[in-house]
Amino acid sequence: MSEEARHMIEAYDDPSDQRSLSLDETSSTEESPEDTRLSLETSNDAIPYIGQRFVTHDAAYEFYSEFAKRCGFSIRRHRTEGKDGVGKGLTRRYFVCHRAGNTPIKASNESKPQRNRKSSRCGCQAYLRISKSMDMGVSEWRVTGFANHHNHELLEPNQVRFLPAYRTISETDRNRIFMFAKTGISVQQMMRLMELEKCVEPGYLPFTEKDVRNLLQSFRKVDQDDDSIDLLRMCKNIKDKDPNFRYEFTIDTNNRLENIAWSYASSIQAYEVYGDAIVFDTTHRLTAFDMPLGIWVGMNNYGMPCFFGCVLLREENTRSFSWALKAFLSFMNGKAPQTILTDQNMCLKEAIAVDMPTTKHALCIWLIVAKFPSWFNAVLGERYNEWKAEFYRLYNLETIEDFELGWREMVNAFGLHTNRHIGNLFALRTLWALPYLRSHFFAGMTTTGQSKSINAFIQRFLSAQTRLAHFVEQVAVAVDFKDQAGEQQTMQQNLQNISLKTGAPMESHAATVLTPYAFSKLQEELVLAAHYASFQLEEGCFLVRHHTKIDGGRKVIWVPREELLSCSCHHFEFSGILCRHALRVLSTVNCFQIPDQYLLIRWRRVNALPTKLIQTTPGEHAERVQALQSMASTLITESAKSKERLDIASEQLSILLSRIRDHPISAQGIREMAHKSH
Repeated sequence: MSEEARHMIEAYDDPSDQRSLSLDETSSTEESPEDTRLSLETSNDAIPYIGQRFVTHDAAYEFYSEFAKRCGFSIRRHRTEGKDGVGKGLTRRYFVCHRAGNTPIKASNESKPQRNRKSSRCGCQAYLRISKSMDMGVSEWRVTGFANHHNHELLEPNQVRFLPAYRTISETDRNRIFMFAKTGISVQQMMRLMELEKCVEPGYLPFTEKDVRNLLQSFRKVDQDDDSIDLLRMCKNIKDKDPNFRYEFTIDTNNRLENIAWSYASSIQAYEVYGDAIVFDTTHRLTAFDMPLGIWVGMNNYGMPCFFGCVLLREENTRSFSWALKAFLSFMNGKAPQTILTDQNMCLKEAIAVDMPTTKHALCIWLIVAKFPSWFNAVLGERYNEWKAEFYRLYNLETIEDFELGWREMVNAFGLHTNRHIGNLFALRTLWALPYLRSHFFAGMTTTGQSKSINAFIQRFLSAQTRLAHFVEQVAVAVDFKDQAGEQQTMQQNLQNISLKTGAPMESHAATVLTPYAFSKLQEELVLAAHYASFQLEEGCFLVRHHTKIDGGRKVIWVPREELLSCSCHHFEFSGILCRHALRVLSTVNCFQIPDQYLLIRWRRVNALPTKLIQTTPGEHAERVQALQSMASTLITESAKSKERLDIASEQLSILLSRIRDHPISAQGIREMAHKSH
């Protein structure tokens, strides 16, 4: 210790309590200038002094901490003398500057990696010593030593708040953070919301983003077994409240939760109508629990994502995926989808082949595209975006011949002959182009827009990870949020005036039956149909090709008696929307309405369901459904007359739909819905 430091200690020490002081065996002894932070305007009562008395040692610590904050440093508890409950008990305490002492050098161990963590300790000698004494039989703590001599720069008032000692999250703020976490918003959004609530400038909360992340992480670090028990208990509670909520789980040989899958009543209802083509996304993990997450999603008649179910797995193997698929089918009353899109997971491919033998399995293009950066970024560098744009152009070509030619040119142009992932992409494109795959239904879920929408929905509850036991509830919140947003978009779509582009009777008819999303897709084909010529080859067989071409074309079969229509392009089988070639033939044979079977139920408006669906419902119920449809039509007509009416209708319908959704549906009701949809 330097002579100057020793002089400072002696100057502040109480002569009646002289003892040797060693804050740390490795304390620095270099000199530093006198502290100049204390203002002359500071009250004497705000500065520690020898003889100052405190009721408890915690009170002394709080006082010294406030003093340190004003000066520009923070403190920590150091040495104690005595021990509670032994002899005289605790008799002396030392509080020191947070930069006191030096970090000891650890012995290197080659077999164990060392963390290279920097330390702020620099041997600072600032301290406060308090000793316990008795005054008329009452114990108190008295300051017996104090030094405010620092060998480092002190922080400015706008900097000292970043010291860990002064970054605190109150109980109220903790509760709000956990509530925000359940909604799935980011930590940055949490911080901004709380800044607005507290009316403070950005960055001036008493805690930082890192503190919030650490809080959420510590909340997740609970015993995995206890958390699993809580998760099962929560599922049971939801099941007790809503009998239509479904979940299944497995326990391993150690009596630990192995797998769990669940689905909500609204998801099961949606699957009955929109479960013909689904995506099973298994590319995500719950990082907090290191568990693979699988999500079943589809698309409704308004082109919006709909959630079907979730599964958490211990392992990604064929056995686990097989269990997940069986659980999903049991939720959906054994109804398998026509088509399922997945990532390039071989274990999942094997499970689908066994457990869904009648379902067509295909690779989902946007799940593959997500891997492009790791595959090609390092190889292509700045040309990566150029290559990606060219790939999409090739992918959307109409024929496999055009693709193969363009593919070879692209591989040569970008020098990718040796890249092992090129083979994967070529196999992917070839698979998509084959006629047998084009003849299976995908509901338009292969577009970039749909991929972004579904991914945004998934990310909403992935970012809401707090505890495993709460995850089911958090997914329900995200699903409910998505449902409400979808209802609002549906309302807005229905209130928009539809613009007819061709004036054809088929177009007018389709506009009254299909949702705006589906009608826009059909309208595109109707507009393009005018550019095609049709030639009758024989009875009921037509050749349709673009008017600028003299060969090629598509073969269309039309059977007027049964009103059956098919085209060699398989566009209807692929998307559920008639192609330009088929529409051109319908125009040629003077058909003024699209046959009913080619206006799929999944693309229809609610008030445009076939009459036979209503007739299969018991008499009184059917009348009430028809009355409700009439009221809904009148509501739309009246609301569209002004912006104010639209606002009122949107607000009130959102409230009404929330109440209806919260009302449980009996198992019999679900069976009736399933029967009607078939």
